[in-house]
Amino acid sequence: MPELPEVETVRRGLLPVIEGHTITNADVRRPDLRWPFPDNMANRLAGQKITSLRRRSKYLLVDLASGETLIIHLGMSGRLLISGDPLGNFHHEHPAPEKHDHVVFDFDNGARVTFNDPRRFGAMDLGATENLEDHKLIRDIGPEPLGNTFNASYLADRLKGRQTPMKTALLDQKIVAGLGNIYVCEALYRARISPRRKAGNLSRAKIEILVPIIRDVLSEAIEAGGSSLKDYRQTDGELGYFQHNFRAYDREGEACQTPECSGKIDRIVQSGRSTFFCGRCQR
Repeated sequence: MPELPEVETVRRGLLPVIEGHTITNADVRRPDLRWPFPDNMANRLAGQKITSLRRRSKYLLVDLASGETLIIHLGMSGRLLISGDPLGNFHHEHPAPEKHDHVVFDFDNGARVTFNDPRRFGAMDLGATENLEDHKLIRDIGPEPLGNTFNASYLADRLKGRQTPMKTALLDQKIVAGLGNIYVCEALYRARISPRRKAGNLSRAKIEILVPIIRDVLSEAIEAGGSSLKDYRQTDGELGYFQHNFRAYDREGEACQTPECSGKIDRIVQSGRSTFFCGRCQR
């Protein structure tokens, strides 16, 4: 599933193409994805100017002149692909519709954005922009890890007394937004913190180390265009490249990259997900 860096990469790819432009037509080609689309969605989108394109956790937020916001989640395999020549560089024909092209947006600048989702775990909803923080998909999400409200004091307070493993705690979207399996594994590895350690037992000194490492890992991944393992693509169809920088994730049996550590990367299963770590230097 795309995590924060992948969704942010998609947002940045869409931004110069659709922000400030008007949806001339919205073609909704099925009644649902993970759940039913909002009533009359195509008509509510057609003719609307996009005033802002934001991200909250793993959701894209498309603010419309109507006062509504289109909420998009990519799910397991969702992709937003741009066609046409919206930036005026050279001519591109729109490709023929494919089987899993479920929603197609046409814009006044000639661009087309297609939501393709083979597994149909993605989702779209509409909500009032002014009350979006109260929307059922948004209201319980914790602070953005790249924002100022996510800091050592905040994280120490939220971890206090928790008996869950550190890996599980950091995957909790109520504690911190947008972190998923890949980047939690990478952050804990760099911070030398065991994913099995009880969250409430983590020292303040370790939390002070962990917070900036989380920021660094996410920032590096965004600059690399995210991580492409199975289905993820950028808006131009290109792969992300951060997977080439993995130090722990998906490296089971390989040597630990920590200087002077003779350990190897292990894999265990936590909450139904693979965890990759070095049992020798992560404590």
